[in-house]
Amino acid sequence: MKVLVIGGAGYIGSHVAKAFLKAGHKVTVFDNLSSGLLMNIFDGEDFIPGDIRHPDDLDRAFSRGFDACVHLAAFKAVGESMVQPEKYSVNNISGTLNILNAMCAHNCRYIVFSSSAATFGSPQYLPIDEKHPLNPESYYGFTKLEIERFLAWYDKIKDIRFAALRYFNAAGYDPEGEIIGLERNPQNLLPITMEVAKGWRKELQIFGQDYDTRDGTCIRDYVHVSDLAEAHVNSLSYIDRENKSLVVNLGSEVGISVTEMTEAARRVTGKEIPARYVGRRAGDASALYATSALAKELIGWAPRYSDVDTLISSTWKVYQKYDKNPYA
Repeated sequence: MKVLVIGGAGYIGSHVAKAFLKAGHKVTVFDNLSSGLLMNIFDGEDFIPGDIRHPDDLDRAFSRGFDACVHLAAFKAVGESMVQPEKYSVNNISGTLNILNAMCAHNCRYIVFSSSAATFGSPQYLPIDEKHPLNPESYYGFTKLEIERFLAWYDKIKDIRFAALRYFNAAGYDPEGEIIGLERNPQNLLPITMEVAKGWRKELQIFGQDYDTRDGTCIRDYVHVSDLAEAHVNSLSYIDRENKSLVVNLGSEVGISVTEMTEAARRVTGKEIPARYVGRRAGDASALYATSALAKELIGWAPRYSDVDTLISSTWKVYQKYDKNPYA
């Protein structure tokens, strides 16, 4: 198929684009490079600079004729979304509607959407499955849920088939070492830990040590980005083959605690990684992790690289390539 990967120069998007290339698809990347990097675009991929907030950009892109698109261009910072909801409304909601309308105008029938487990809110039970109540507690999570609802309507009215993939924390790097672009302004635990290991940050702050978990620190669901990429490819195959849409969770099913991640990082990197316990952050749940049983049943997906050592070692190999922080 001809696949347009929107946000394909970013951290997750570049891994997704590579997976589609390896599966034999013709890949074009559409990206405004606000967080994506030209160095993340592979030989064999076409590149279209553009922004989902600009309908004319999307019209020019989709006029090339695509069978499917992948949408990875949403803003994703939970805290920022609670301060600047208008930014998230324009990009995430209006931008997605621009994508869907361009798909309709140019007869693109399939979309794989990078949704989020933030659609669930605080867990009522663990692991979270697809039947869990949907009650987002951030404006970011709200935008993701609204996008899923728009997708369902376009499915009914315009026969656009979609896959919505809900996951928590993408982590790790391409095991083959071909993707080496570092994220700008990382917000997640593992890249921050790597920056401490490199000496780019003084210490790692661990928020809370008195949670009701196995070691007192928060437990989160980390899935290797290459595993997530494979799920995007499998999902497109499913909606094409079955001619019906799909909503699934992508989870590790067990989770990793902050302390476990930190101790493993010290072991894998051989670095001291200074860490300091500080107070809890408002709104942090004790544990968040999802089951991927339905994804295994429907699209034959199971994580292969999401063990803690692979998550850390594949990331550390990339950070070792840099003498200094490229964004400092």
